[in-house]
Amino acid sequence: MKIPFDNSYATLPDAFYARLNPTPVKDPKLLAWNADLAKVLGIEGEDRNVLAQVFGGNLVPEGAAPLAQLYAGHQFGNYNPQLGDGRAILLGEVIGQDGIRRDIQLKGSGPTPYSRMGDGRAWLGPVLREYVISEAMHALGVPTTRALAAVSTGEPVLRETGPLPGAIVTRVAQSHLRVGTFQVFAHRGETDHLKTLTDYAIARHYPDAEGPMRLLRKVCAAQAELVAQWMSFGFIHGVMNTDNCTISGETIDYGPCAFMDAFHQGRVFSSIDRQGRYAYGNQPQIAVWNMAQLATSLLQQMDDKESAVEEATEIVHAMPDLLEAAWLRRFAAKVGITQTTEEDVALINELLGLMQTDGADFANTFRALCKDNARDQFTNREAFDAWAATWRARIEREPEPYAKMQSANPAVIPRNHRIEQMIEAAVEGDMAPFERLMKALATPFEETDPELQRPPTPDEIVPATFCGT
Repeated sequence: MKIPFDNSYATLPDAFYARLNPTPVKDPKLLAWNADLAKVLGIEGEDRNVLAQVFGGNLVPEGAAPLAQLYAGHQFGNYNPQLGDGRAILLGEVIGQDGIRRDIQLKGSGPTPYSRMGDGRAWLGPVLREYVISEAMHALGVPTTRALAAVSTGEPVLRETGPLPGAIVTRVAQSHLRVGTFQVFAHRGETDHLKTLTDYAIARHYPDAEGPMRLLRKVCAAQAELVAQWMSFGFIHGVMNTDNCTISGETIDYGPCAFMDAFHQGRVFSSIDRQGRYAYGNQPQIAVWNMAQLATSLLQQMDDKESAVEEATEIVHAMPDLLEAAWLRRFAAKVGITQTTEEDVALINELLGLMQTDGADFANTFRALCKDNARDQFTNREAFDAWAATWRARIEREPEPYAKMQSANPAVIPRNHRIEQMIEAAVEGDMAPFERLMKALATPFEETDPELQRPPTPDEIVPATFCGT
């Protein structure tokens, strides 16, 4: 096979990473291969045995420059001065047929100098969860890392519950630069490396940005749009640490993430988020908090710190308005509104309040609005009828409101219980549920598999999700 590597991160100083190859595995077997993405990346060759060897970490392809990236990060608000890729190896970068530069990274590929006593491995469940959900997010139009391959290793992975089947996912991203990548050099006072990183990030992602503060402004805008999209689909990231916050504005690290069934602003699924820091409704303010940490890091390289602090403060303080505008635009589309007004905020929030009180299903309620039959999603139908009367009068002024809603409200999302059922089957060697999910989620706005639209029954509810490390 041939991968057209064009590596740039590997040309940065050695302080940015540790060079090493993936750790070979016993018996790699290809479980999933994203042929469409491979074509975009310009990867040639589809021999399944070779693919398993390469993306299982046993064969380093020609032109690769394997390395583990260094970064730091705030984890649940507490600063960890050194993290880094503890179970991931960046094989290298390619410039795709669309002209976009992307990283190709193996996740679960063995220990690195940043593993912090971990085994550097992943088990099958989180690998398939990331594969399915990242590709579902892509199909929804959300900026995200993508999945190129999933490979079983033929080796067990030991976790709290005992031995589990090992696997590796190949992740593709416009880069793996994080807020935490800037934090590690700022915290260490290594301003030369910080300047090098800033220049690299600007050249790679925002070439029209001049200087650190322009970069900050661009990243804030990208993150505001991203989080608004998450909210509009009922997505909860679950672990919005600064090391999981990308400079590119892509969603990264699908650990304890989830899509809501019954709507609630305080919904939490992550088993490690015991205080609800990253609950659904808290995500906008956490995004602002993360950008404040980026601003603090970028400031360390500035000569005129007084004026830079003033500008950085203005940029970060402006972000809530960016988030609110993006949120309104996304949710207005979900109820058929194109030309938004201030009154529309109250209209949308009233609906969300009714949904929360009634425990209405998030995805199905909005999808039902497309056919004007959302009444059936509520038990307090009189309250919904009163809201709907106001809503119908409002969208009379809109051009093609139902078409607008159809394109903003997916029919199918990767529901937690379906993900868990898929994983349980895969552990037993049955990949059919995985294939079924992938097929339906590739066209989420079409009703191709109505059974996958069904919310969980009480005994199917998945109350908590786990990161898999």
